[in-house]
Amino acid sequence: MPDDFALRLSRIEHNISGITEKVVEAGGEVAEKIARDELDRVIGSGTKFDSRSTGELKSALGASPVGVDKKGFVNTKIGFSEPRRRRYKAKNEVTNAMIANVIEYGKSGQPAKPFMARAKKKALRLCKQAMIKKFDEEVSKI
Repeated sequence: MPDDFALRLSRIEHNISGITEKVVEAGGEVAEKIARDELDRVIGSGTKFDSRSTGELKSALGASPVGVDKKGFVNTKIGFSEPRRRRYKAKNEVTNAMIANVIEYGKSGQPAKPFMARAKKKALRLCKQAMIKKFDEEVSKI
């Protein structure tokens, strides 16, 4: 094996955790943007009444920090932060996840408007492309 190639592989090995974190972060940014766009698409659309959206659900959407799960996979998660701003006193607190679930799957008298499933489907290919691009960019720096 040529010495320069072996040296580059050695450098990649020593920097793999930083490279992996940046690559997963790049994929997470793409997935978050697509999920946000899909949420915009469904909120207030296809209803008989005017939308009562406050924008709180959209602002709660985000990506978690990059981390390692118990199986050893490096990942990030797209979801909703909690708690929701409290407007009234109630026994059962309404959470962002509950509202997103109702939008995604519907309820009695409210049709489902899937946005996360569509975002997942759209994001798969685009995230892979963004991650490959970021990996190539990081490796070329070494």
